This record gives sequence, C-alpha cells and structure tokens, in this order.
Amino acid sequence: MKKIKILIPVYNDWESMSKLLNDINNIVFNIKDSDFSCIIINDSSTIENPEIKIPSNISSLKLINMKKNKGHARCIAFGIKYLSKKDDFDHLIVMDGDGEDRPEELKALVEKAFADPETSVVAKRIKRSEGIFFKFLYQMHKIVTIIFTGKNVNFGNYSCLTKNDVKILSSKRSMWSSFSGSVKKHILNLNSVNSIRGVRYFGPSKMSLFKLIVHSFAIIAVFKKTVFLRSAILIIIFSYLSLKASLISTALQVLLVIFNLLIYVVSLRENEVEFLNSEVDVGNVSNYTH
Repeated sequence: MKKIKILIPVYNDWESMSKLLNDINNIVFNIKDSDFSCIIINDSSTIENPEIKIPSNISSLKLINMKKNKGHARCIAFGIKYLSKKDDFDHLIVMDGDGEDRPEELKALVEKAFADPETSVVAKRIKRSEGIFFKFLYQMHKIVTIIFTGKNVNFGNYSCLTKNDVKILSSKRSMWSSFSGSVKKHILNLNSVNSIRGVRYFGPSKMSLFKLIVHSFAIIAVFKKTVFLRSAILIIIFSYLSLKASLISTALQVLLVIFNLLIYVVSLRENEVEFLNSEVDVGNVSNYTH
C-alpha cells in the first residue's frame, strides 16, 4: 500500500479548509491501495482555528502552527523541508486550501504517479476560472517567462512529488521564493495531468495585481542567470539596431535594464538561511487520528 501525504497551507480560511478535507475524503475513498494523511501548515492565522474533525478516509492529520506569518509559498517550502526528514510516505501532494486546486483531480494525479512511481507529476493548467484581464496577464507571464528563461512553467503548486524529489527540493534556496519555478529548474523529469483551475470555495480571490506581478517575477528569478544572459544578448542586438531606430531601441534597452533590476531584487527573497532554519518558527503541533 502506497502512503501519500497531502500538504496544505492555510491562513485564516478555515471554512475552506474544512470543506476541502471533506471533498478530499470523498475522492480518496475511490483510490485503491493507498493510505492518505494530511499535513496542514497554519501560517500564523489571526482567526482561531475551529475544532478539526478528521474525515473517515484520511488516516491521520497533523496541524503545524507557525509562530510568524511567512506567506503561502514559504509555508509550502517549510512543509517540504519538514517532510524531507521523514520516511513514512511514498508521495507528497501539494495543493492550495481554498478549492482552486480541485480535489476531484486528485485521482488523476495519483494514478499517474502510481503508473510511473519514480517521476513526480504536476497539474498542467489547461483552463482557468478567472476573468479576461487576469487570463490575459497570465498569458503575458507565460510568454515573458519563455522568452527570458526558455521554460514553459504551466503549473502552480498542485503536484504529486516523489520522496526523492522532496529531498532534492528541500535543499534548494529558490524554494523560499517560488515552488513552481524551483520544481521546473531542479526536477528534470516531470509527468503531467491536465488541470482546470477551480473557483474558490468562499470569498473572492486574494491574488491582487501586485501579488500577481511578484509571483510572476519570483518564478522568473529562479532562472536569473539565464535571464541576465538573454537580456545582455538582447541589449547588444538593440544597440546595433539603434543605428536605424534609436528612440525605440533605447527605450527597449532601458526597459530591459529595469526588468533585470526587478528580477534581481525579487531574487533576494531566496533566503537560504531562513529556509534551512525554518523549523525554528514552529509554534506547536497537533496530531489527529481515529
């Protein structure tokens, strides 16, 4: 029997977490030869969590309460670092706790992982549920990422990682800033399943325009050396072209310099010391079993 852990970060949205656990429970009932347990990372919520009732098809649940609010990405990074020292699992599923990572896609992730147990699986976004403006910005992000990194990062947090890949990621400083960027850079072989971005269970999306831009730059910053190299080549090309169209070429060079400065600033979020010592921020741990 395969042991699968599900890692879920949460900040204040306990109503969504409760619904997600129930939805997971209904899905995993139909997945054979597997044992599911959950790890919930409470990102120092300001709303007290209600009493947690462990669903019948989840064998155990661990609630880790952090002392300080670190943000969604860093909770995932901490969880991976924490679990890398454990041997009681075969696969780790990472998913958001608000319903946007649809639990009904768990079965496809797990079946793909079971078919090729040495390879991690990511949920490739083929459709999003947001408005037209957000979809446009997302497509622009993908285009810019491909141009400057050569990588098509078409997935988010939703994934099923092998235990070996969990250990690989647990030592990468870029995890402290971007999960999907780190997976794309450091896990060379990935399988994928098609995924539709779901709708939040309760309330509007918490992804503001500013957070979206930082999120995009954080992914690109994982490949900053490639970004700097490609930008330098583009600047040289624009310098040559400036002989014929000086104003446009000069403007593009200035934009490239600003873009690279922003990428560098965002890359400073990759704090290796904080990541490697993230366990010092654990407040208390609660374990739930049947």
